Amino acid sequence: MLENFHLPIGDWADVALDWFNDTFTWLLDFIADVIGFVVEGLADGLASVPTLVMIAILAVIAWFFRSWQLAIGTIITMLLIVGMDQWENAMYTLALILVATVIAVVIAVPVGIAASRSDTFSAILKPILDFMQTMPAFIYLLLAVVFFHIGFVPGVFATILFSVAPGVRMTELGIRGVDSETVEAGKAFGASPGQILRGIQLPLAMPTIMAGVNQVIMLSLSMAVVAGMAGADGLGKEVIAAITTLNIPQGIEAGLGIVFLAVFLDRVTAALGTPSDYAGSLLGTITRRRAAARNARADAEAARVAAEAEAEKAATAVRL
Repeated sequence: MLENFHLPIGDWADVALDWFNDTFTWLLDFIADVIGFVVEGLADGLASVPTLVMIAILAVIAWFFRSWQLAIGTIITMLLIVGMDQWENAMYTLALILVATVIAVVIAVPVGIAASRSDTFSAILKPILDFMQTMPAFIYLLLAVVFFHIGFVPGVFATILFSVAPGVRMTELGIRGVDSETVEAGKAFGASPGQILRGIQLPLAMPTIMAGVNQVIMLSLSMAVVAGMAGADGLGKEVIAAITTLNIPQGIEAGLGIVFLAVFLDRVTAALGTPSDYAGSLLGTITRRRAAARNARADAEAARVAAEAEAEKAATAVRL
């Protein structure tokens, strides 16, 4: 009965994509020019920095936000990437991931905030996010190549589509998870919704939001190989070249480079969400010293007030 039943959904989608491509060519060209300029400029900039200087910068970042142990691990792993002759490719991949992550977060956080404020919008958004997260990554690559041909731009576009959903979900979850009594206290003091969002909800939801950012980065790195199939320079392209030529050493070296970048970015972004949990970081040390200085000033002020009170008491006793 259903032998001849067929819905040409793929054909309809093809027609719709052709129409979109033809109608909004100007917009796609503008997006391609902007993203291409930013990614290629950042990639060339990172690659032009002397290798040892860049390794030192990454190590300082690791120490500042996480720990000196991660800083040492960063130096070792980055030197391994240099030793495997994958440093320039690693910088290209890092540039792609950074740009894609920033764009994805800029999209995800406002959408997540809107979803947290409207149950209707959240209900509409959830199946869309489910669709985006379950769609095979290669479909995004296909769309990206149709719109932007080959190079960095389709790699960034496909990476954003694939990785933006966790950022939206975690932002909504974090804001909805803020204690309602705290929000009500803010309202009782006359705070506007915007002030409550900026002063209460976002700060308290920041660990969850940063966990979402961490997931965005990890998914972006998982797309590095797929982006390489679109012609984006970097470690992903090296993996694709290794697969096509059955070059096992090249594949292992490029794969390890992706792993090292993933570990570095994962540890740093995880620390951004809960900086107080990492006492060994430079940021933690600075925070503790500032807190100690504030306590010392408070103690000194309390001692001064107490001394003045005692002096006033003694003077009063003398007058009596």
